[in-house]
Amino acid sequence: MTGTLSDIKIPDSRIAREAAELVRQYESELLFNHSVRVFLFGAMKGARQKLKFDPELLYVASLFHDLGLVDAYHTDSKRFEVDGADAARDFLRGHGIPDPKADLVWEAIALHTTPGIPQYMRPEIALTNAGVLLDVIGVGYDEYTPEQRDQVLAAFPRGENFKNDFIQAQTCSALKKPLTTLGTVNFDYIHQHDPAFHLPGACALIRNAPWRT
Repeated sequence: MTGTLSDIKIPDSRIAREAAELVRQYESELLFNHSVRVFLFGAMKGARQKLKFDPELLYVASLFHDLGLVDAYHTDSKRFEVDGADAARDFLRGHGIPDPKADLVWEAIALHTTPGIPQYMRPEIALTNAGVLLDVIGVGYDEYTPEQRDQVLAAFPRGENFKNDFIQAQTCSALKKPLTTLGTVNFDYIHQHDPAFHLPGACALIRNAPWRT
């Protein structure tokens, strides 16, 4: 878990090592490797754009961003992103990290699947989102050299069937608490699994509001 890829050093502080150990204990290799790739791709983009960001905070945000998908951190009523964000903030607070930094990581994780907002926020938030978008759906793929992409995949492989396995992991989480997918991209995992499933849309919610008019 230590080393440098394309001039990006994987953080090796005590907090970074313990964060990796905790996440690795609960996540599958699929999710863990994805999480480290998110950090590397996000940090590469940050370096390319000459952004000032905290690599350790970006690393923790990347590591924890999908932890809400695993049973140990699953709640019945929160979006999986919030479950992971809560876990990361608790971890950082437990290591004496002040609230402004812990809250920054919380925001990066909670917003990592939200379209159209993270890229305008602080670098740690924007870069977590950028790393996710590249690794999952290829946004910004050509901004990285083939050598950069190959180095990252050699160190943290996608596996033989990442796309379908990742969809399956997301679908399993969404099916456990479908109401948390209302208004989010996570609803698509359920709809892909069961096209007949419906949640109330914005118009239905407005019309059913308790106001008289």
